[in-house]
Amino acid sequence: MAWIRRDKEQFELERGCIFCKRGAGEEELLVARSSHVYVMLNASPYNFAHLLIVPYAHCPGTEELDSDSLLDLMQTSNKAMTCLRSLYQPAAFNMGANIGAEAGASIPAHFHLHIVPRWPGETGFITAIGDTRVIPDSLENTGRELREIWHEQ
Repeated sequence: MAWIRRDKEQFELERGCIFCKRGAGEEELLVARSSHVYVMLNASPYNFAHLLIVPYAHCPGTEELDSDSLLDLMQTSNKAMTCLRSLYQPAAFNMGANIGAEAGASIPAHFHLHIVPRWPGETGFITAIGDTRVIPDSLENTGRELREIWHEQ
């Protein structure tokens, strides 16, 4: 509950932007980098292989991104979905962003795009009734598989 009730803007000021830190360093959740964005696994996934496409530019929404960044964001998103289809054969995707705290953004100061693969018969209801996520593989294995295939696509 402390995480939910904290002052999110004050927390970001004290700790620094986690997306800026992740963009500047290497870590196990990182999948790929391009000119203006990077791809990482969501550390708290809604579903298996949930990816985030994160601009290097620290800004709260797409309006502040230049044309090259916007183009790279969408091209990298397409490549991410191609890799996910190749590895895991999802039937569909949810793609979206929560822009602003009131829209549900957990890190409202740094825009990021979610790509969530979806499959028929998945156990999404477990989250709603049991406060549990069903993830069939570890983040480490998923990251390794995605990094291996990324450059082949």
